[in-house]
Order: sequence, then C-alpha cells, then structure tokens
Amino acid sequence: MSITTSTVWEDWLLQQQEHFPSLRINQWITKLHTLGLEKLDKSAQANTLILECLAEMDETEPDWTFLASRIHLKEMYEQSVHNRDANKAYQGLHSLILLLIEEGIYSPETLKHYCKEDIDNLEAAIVPERDNLFTYIGLKTLDDRYLARSKDGRILELPQERFMIIAMTLMAHEPKNKRIDLVKESYWALSHLYMTAATPTLANAGKQYGQLSSCFIDTVDDSLQSIYDSNTDIANLSKNGGGIGVYLGKIRSRGSDIQGFKGVSSGVLPWMKQLNNTAVSVDQLGQRQGAVAVYLDVWHKDIFPFLDSRLNNGDERQRTHDLFTGVSIPDVFMEAVENRDEWYLFDPHEVREIMGFSLEDYYDETRGKGSFRNKYQACVDNPRLSRISVQAIEIMKRIMIGQLETGTPYIFYRDEVNRMNPNSHKGMIYCSNLCTEIAQNQSPTTQTEKLVQDGKIITVHQPGDFVVCNLSSINLGRAVPAGVLSRLIPIQVRMLDNVIDQNEIPVMQAQLTNRAYRGIGLGTFGWAHLLAQQKIAWESEEALTYTNEVYEAIAYYTIEASSKLAEEKESYPLFEGSDWETGDFFTKRDLEEDGSWNWKKLKIQVKNHGLRNGYLLAVAPNSSTSLIAGSTASIDPIFKKFYSEEKKDYKIPVTAPDLNPETYWYYKSAYDINQQASIQQNAIRQRFIDQSISFNLYVKNSIQAKELLDLHLTAWKLGLKTTYYTRSTSSQGEYDDCESCSS
Repeated sequence: MSITTSTVWEDWLLQQQEHFPSLRINQWITKLHTLGLEKLDKSAQANTLILECLAEMDETEPDWTFLASRIHLKEMYEQSVHNRDANKAYQGLHSLILLLIEEGIYSPETLKHYCKEDIDNLEAAIVPERDNLFTYIGLKTLDDRYLARSKDGRILELPQERFMIIAMTLMAHEPKNKRIDLVKESYWALSHLYMTAATPTLANAGKQYGQLSSCFIDTVDDSLQSIYDSNTDIANLSKNGGGIGVYLGKIRSRGSDIQGFKGVSSGVLPWMKQLNNTAVSVDQLGQRQGAVAVYLDVWHKDIFPFLDSRLNNGDERQRTHDLFTGVSIPDVFMEAVENRDEWYLFDPHEVREIMGFSLEDYYDETRGKGSFRNKYQACVDNPRLSRISVQAIEIMKRIMIGQLETGTPYIFYRDEVNRMNPNSHKGMIYCSNLCTEIAQNQSPTTQTEKLVQDGKIITVHQPGDFVVCNLSSINLGRAVPAGVLSRLIPIQVRMLDNVIDQNEIPVMQAQLTNRAYRGIGLGTFGWAHLLAQQKIAWESEEALTYTNEVYEAIAYYTIEASSKLAEEKESYPLFEGSDWETGDFFTKRDLEEDGSWNWKKLKIQVKNHGLRNGYLLAVAPNSSTSLIAGSTASIDPIFKKFYSEEKKDYKIPVTAPDLNPETYWYYKSAYDINQQASIQQNAIRQRFIDQSISFNLYVKNSIQAKELLDLHLTAWKLGLKTTYYTRSTSSQGEYDDCESCSS
C-alpha cells in the first residue's frame, strides 16, 4: 500500500489502533492535521513527522516507538520497491543481489555458492512480519548504518534481506547437502533478534569491502623495526574498521640505554603520540576515527606519564587524548596497595640485560605465590638494577584520578587472566583489547631477515600471536524467555567459527593466529532487560542465583556446541595440551560435580572429541547492536527509564525495553545501584567465561577515594579479570565504546 494521500495515512493510522490499543491514535491524527496532511503527499516527509510526534512522547506510552517504526518501515518499503522495480517489498532477492553486485556493493562470491533456485528458496523463507520487532531507534540505526544503499544513497536492502545475506555469507562454505538448512537456521536466529552479529559482520557480510572480525590485539617488541611495523599493521586494521588493543610493556622506558648510549631513550610516550596520530588520521571506513587502547605494566618506569596521558591539564606535548589506556596489574601490586607497601618501577630493557629474563613474561600460578612475585622480588633485591621507589597507594591514587576524570585507565588483572587461560601451554596474555573482553595468547612479530632475491627485496618475519576477536551476542531479553538457548547457541557458534575461515584480514600474522586458535567471543546483552522481565531486583540474592543459572547454561551449551563442531570439522590446531584437552578448564572452575548440568560428561566429551575453538566466551559492550535488537546493553544496568538518543541529525525519545507498570520498579539507574552487587554478579559470571567481560563501574562524582578503592579491591579479590570504564556522573559524555566490539 502506497502512503501517498492524507486519507490513506489517516486510515492506516486508525488500523494500527488494534495493534496498539494503549496509544492515543486520534490525538496523533489531530497532530497530523495541525501539521498539514499535504506534507505527507511525499512519503519522504514521514520521518520529519515521526520526530515531531515523538517529541511529545512520554514513558507512559512506550509503544509509540513500534508505531513509529512501522511508519518508517512503510517509507523504506516504498523506496526499495521503486529503486529495484519490484511490485512489493521483499520481492526478487536474486535480482537484488545482481543489482548490488552491479553497483559494486555486494561481492560476486555469493553467486558462486548459491544458484537462482537456492536464492528463490531462501527468499520464500524470509518473514517480513519480523520487521515489526524493531523499535524505531533500532530500525533507524540499522537503516542509517548497516543496510546496503546505492552509491547515491538510495535504499536498496531491507532488514530481513540483510539478515539473510549475513546467513548466506557465513554458511557459504558449508557442505551443499545441508547449506540451505543452515542458512535458514542462521536467518531464524538473526531475524527473531535472538542474537546479533558484531558490527563488522552486520555491516560487511556479503559486501566487497571491509572485514568481519571485530577487534585485534598487537604486542610491540622493543625495537624500532617492530614499533614501526606495528604502527603500519594498526593503520591497516583501523582502515578496515577494527578496534585495536596494543601492549607497550616491552618497550624500554625513558632514560634507558640505546645501543650502549646511556640515558637516551625517550620511553613509551613518543610511540603513543605516533599511535595517537594514526588513530586520528586513519579512520574506520570514513565513519569515525580509529579506536586504539594502549596497555602498560604497573611496574614500568613510565607508568606515571602513561597515567597522565589522557588528562585534561598539564603539558599537552605529553598528552594522547585520542588513545584509551589500560594498566596491567599483578596480584602483588594489589597486595602492596592494600597493605600500603612500597612499590618499585623498573625499565624492562634493563631487566632483560641484567637479570636475563623479561619480567612481563611471568605470572603467579596460584593466589599468593608464583613465578611473577619471585622474579619481581629478584629485581628488587638486585642492586645493579636502577629503580624508582614509590608507595603503591600513590600509583593507585593516580589511576583513580584518571578514571574519575576520563573514565580510564582500564584495569587488567594479569595473574588471574593467565591462571585461567585455557591455552597457557602455548603462550602468555599481556593485555586485553579495546573493550577489555578479549584475553588470548599474544607475542610480538619480529623481522628476522631482509634480502635481495631476483631483483626483489624480501623481508622475512617471525610471526607472533596477533589476537583476533570474532564476536556475536545473545539477546538475553528475548532468547531466554523464549527458551531457545539450546537451539540458538549451536548455530551461533557455527556462524562465528565460519567467520574465521571467510575473513580476509589485512595483517598476515593476525590471519595465522586466527586460524591457529580459532578464537571466538560469544557474549550477551540485555541483562537488565531480562532481570526486569523476571521481576528480579538487581541488588538481590535472587539476582546472584539467576546470574549463575543463566551463564552456566550459556557456557555449557557453548562448549558442547564447539565440541560437536570439532567432531564434524576437527579441533583447533593447538588443542593438544590445552586446559580443554587435559580437563583443567573444568577443574579450575569447580565444574566437575554433577548437578543441573552434567559437566563430567561434557569434560569427557571434550577430551575424546576435541574442541573447535580455543577461546569461546567473551561479553562485549555491544551498545549499538543492542539498540538495534531493542534491548539493554551488555551486562549493564540502564542509565534512565526514559531518555533521548541524540545524534548529530536527530534526537529520539527512548524508553527502557518492555517498560510497563510491572517492570517499572525493576529498572534502576546504574548510578543508584550498589556497585558491590554488580561486582558480585560479575564474579559469578566470570567463572563461566573463559575470556573476560566489558564490565563498567558506575560511580557518582561525589564518591570518596576509599569507596572507589574498595570497589577495585573487591573486583580483584573476587577474581574479575578486567574492568572497563569507571563511569562517573561528572564525565558521562567522554566515553566511547568500541563500535567494532558492539555485538
């Protein structure tokens, strides 16, 4: 039905009354008449009208968003039909694919795997009515940023077609006899909004440009060659839409020696400045500047200038405002903070030269004792090593000052991360990624040789472990009440695993690492939404019990799915000797007793049949994709029950999902929640997550230093691996979640 006359508009709105009985449709029609119905003779005016009407919406009528979404859908349908010469929306998927290939948007690769008969079959599986699941802000976000348009901006692709193309892309290399069924299953998961793909996959699947993985982690060696090679790699990944984490802890400190010349090193700050310039100048597909987080060890001599690098005062020559910072912290430092003990800062280059080892390469294998503290104490005891002596609490104060002013640094508890690393048999984890949810083995790439051969210059590198994050997330607020986890997670794991083989990463060592570990990051969003639906108060014992219940189920299904996939396709190459193979993964987490879930059986299944993916679970921030799916972000509480989503060209009122008289009291603002309760929830959740979690602390600007310190001490003692932003009410506008990690 073409909405081209005022009568049709009025009739259509009246028809919606049966779908939305609580809405004041007649008042909206009166508003339309006031504005002048002749404005609607062109359907392009619909969005302007929607915004004007939504400006008067309040939290007592949350269904306005679905009615507004339907109006926007009708405009989208009209445009798409006109632009592809179809009779109705969602008609002619095969011709759409041909058109978008001709436009240079879709990749011709799709037609190598699917004939016209296959595509017609898949078109018949599309369910247009699932478009009605979108809120207005969710649909508009999807439309503005993810759906394929012609180069002159005409809308061509519709929401269900985007989901189907993603499914077709990710299942393209599956065996022909089951490919179509797997595409339909993937489409089922996506179109019901039971899950979302990460932003790079959502935006780029099936297209000629961009890549499908979310985030990357590089380890920079202490050499000029490695520093500049890493900068080039980071630029290439940023260009293709990746968020980057960078470990700088191996770089010598300011005042260190260079080739025997005393005190000439400038330390890590100049290289941070260089990365800062790269982040600004090499943007992400022209959409936003690059996003880079840098990490440094808390024992590094440059830790104080590093912590000051994002502050808004001081020497601007020592500031890198466009980088995010993270601190790698061992247990022994937190003990020193708690006991108000002295702490020593060292130069990693000098440690290597005098001690014969790299301090950053060790961790404490158990709480209270282990290799790192022994090596650290050996450095303290060696009079030949120069050092800076400082009270540990003074460093922690500087960390907290930065967090209250800028939200950073993030915290990376290196000992706990490495103790629980299921692949510690093959390496070390030095830091996390841009959003603190990824924890995988890392090592620097080094140049070993440069030679001239047949008139060509050949550079030989020893590839290191360059971490790749492949993400997607379960929509808890929709999938759990629907009871679909056992069906959803196997197809989700398969989709993520297929990203690994299909993705072309512009950094070769990242490609190698991706296929050696086959790491994925299956995560969640909509936790606050789910608690409200279940009528569970955030700060209750019931919330802790429910956290355990939900995340144990997710972990079990995910490990089981990856093991079954290994039976079908073989295990990841480094499975032998891993905690998965030995069973230590289950032992370390006390997952051996039979209870609601038969962990003993699963442990035997993994040992005998293997595991497809060396890393499995990670909870990302996923702010934009949770918006698309109409739920709440990640594991976070809400900011407000009713707020406005503001972008440069619009301001749209948004309510908490499923807000009604029954759920109203279960939505509590993040800044009114006792953060100790959130930390306890996350400690329970972390037990089942083999990687980490983007976990924010929400504090008021009036918080006392002791209170914030207590939060950090509790997080460390309860075994959290990382904390993300410390979000203060005084600097709410300064945070920038990694768009790539949104999953």
